[in-house]
Amino acid sequence: MRWYEDETLWSDFSSTMFSARRADEAARLVAGAPLLEFPEGSRVLDLCCGPGLFLVPLARCGYQVTGVDLSPTMLNRAETACAQAGVPTPRLIRADMLAFREPESFDVVLNVFTSFGYFEDPADNARVLRNAHDSLVPGGQLIVDVLGKEVLAGWIGRPQLVELEDSGYVVQRDTVLDGWRRLRTDWTLVRDGTAREASISCWLYSGVELCALFEAAGFVDVACYGGFDATPYDQHAGRLVVRGTRAAAR
Repeated sequence: MRWYEDETLWSDFSSTMFSARRADEAARLVAGAPLLEFPEGSRVLDLCCGPGLFLVPLARCGYQVTGVDLSPTMLNRAETACAQAGVPTPRLIRADMLAFREPESFDVVLNVFTSFGYFEDPADNARVLRNAHDSLVPGGQLIVDVLGKEVLAGWIGRPQLVELEDSGYVVQRDTVLDGWRRLRTDWTLVRDGTAREASISCWLYSGVELCALFEAAGFVDVACYGGFDATPYDQHAGRLVVRGTRAAAR
């Protein structure tokens, strides 16, 4: 079983991955970040939507939202989150991003919170981008948000301790692998006197590398930014956000 197929990972560590602070941040970004402003009624796909942190504010803005995730636990939580927020329930689909493809069905595809680069074979990660390209209408845009290689290099070091809102804490250790090609993150969750360990791994990308992957998948007008506020991807960047457009039909 590959690490992202472990349902207990998503349930046990959801407080770390999808905190209330992250939900507030997602709502703030959708409400005001330039890269997340779309025409009224846009059809938006949240690829690897998790528990709906972006789905809720996107639906609140009136977009036609679809959420795709492999985890039934996360999709159930996304449905609950939308119901509690009083927004229309998005179309929710259980699918692997490696296989999901709906030709010319969306105006925007989002892939956020470093949900790209999961697959060991680089060709599979490239396939995810091609699937997204094919799922967009001509003129549609793909936006991918990851922890860029340059950003990570600026702060990686000692283990981090994260206190959880529902009691307990998580110790996080990051290890760079394969000459800065991959990252492994090891977590130890301590709660109620017990410890639970898990590891996740993904590919690391620089701004140049991720833009090149976009272009190889057929995207045009590819640009990278330091956040959804469209700030430059430079030494001050906190994230790597890359946007590309499917070429308009001739």
